[in-house]
Amino acid sequence: MRSLLTRPGGVGTTVLWLCGLALLCLSVAFTITIGPADIAVPNVWGVVADHLGLGDSGLSLIREGIIWNLRLPRTVLAAVCGAGLGLCGVVMQSLLRNPLADPYVLGISSGASTGAVAVVILGLGSGVATLSLGAFLGSLCSFTLVLVLSHVVGGTADRVILAGVAAMQLFSALTSFIVMSAGDAEQTRSVLFWLLGSLAGTGWFDVASCLFALVVVLLVCLAKATALDAFTFGQDAAASLGVSVTRTRTVLLIATALLTATLVSSAGAIGFVGLVLPHAARALVGSGHRGLLPTTALAGAIFLVWIDTIARTVLDPQEIPVGVMTSLIGVPAFVVILYRTRKTS
Repeated sequence: MRSLLTRPGGVGTTVLWLCGLALLCLSVAFTITIGPADIAVPNVWGVVADHLGLGDSGLSLIREGIIWNLRLPRTVLAAVCGAGLGLCGVVMQSLLRNPLADPYVLGISSGASTGAVAVVILGLGSGVATLSLGAFLGSLCSFTLVLVLSHVVGGTADRVILAGVAAMQLFSALTSFIVMSAGDAEQTRSVLFWLLGSLAGTGWFDVASCLFALVVVLLVCLAKATALDAFTFGQDAAASLGVSVTRTRTVLLIATALLTATLVSSAGAIGFVGLVLPHAARALVGSGHRGLLPTTALAGAIFLVWIDTIARTVLDPQEIPVGVMTSLIGVPAFVVILYRTRKTS
């Protein structure tokens, strides 16, 4: 049983990953060309090669700036956020044995938003590091509350979700209270837009910090892939297979909370990516986490690159918050998964 779940995906999975990487690169290059500025795919490759010291793009400074300073960091951050949120969804669904678990539904994103907004509005600090720290502390508080509430009411899969919904509402209310008490209309408007999920104004520092957190957490999760497979059969089964249940769960929950906080501090609360993409990846490569984790990350990256492109272009020049777009897709998916879960149980 254990060897079956932890078995690598083989040649088929490797080919799938290579195709996924190629599709991701093509998606990033193509979506950058979509917009009012006249840009072609070769221009994107030329600008990237230019900044890597491999040639001259031959473009004007304005068009090069549009690609390098505006569209490329935004698109890359969309890919990183999609991969990270998908990864967090896989880990939480495995640890909690609940197909509906994801950072947004469990209120972790709301907790991170509260921490980040408190730092910005209340002037508790300055700089990206302080913002990320506030988001991290908020996400930890929210997830601790979810675990305590779910334990008090029985700890079943359905009640974990209900505890998450309660935590999400509580931290959303706290965030609204903090924003409204600021009394600055312009600041309130910008913060509320960011809370709905926005990749506008992304810089390369945001990309670097989120990419670093993603790589570290992905490596931690891959190192714990065998333990995650064991958690599929429950904590008792995992303990009988030699897994240190408390230590493994603590490490993975802190890692996913840190990654969620970093992503939220840069892009706001983008919901349902971690709910939907793990199910799509399982349909492709099965439940073994050694194949499931990278596949979900790739699927989440491609998904959010296209969703963000639609969000910034469909009502051009007005932009739709990307969190609104993911919710429009995620809520029907949530209902379908909830229905299938109830039917199975």
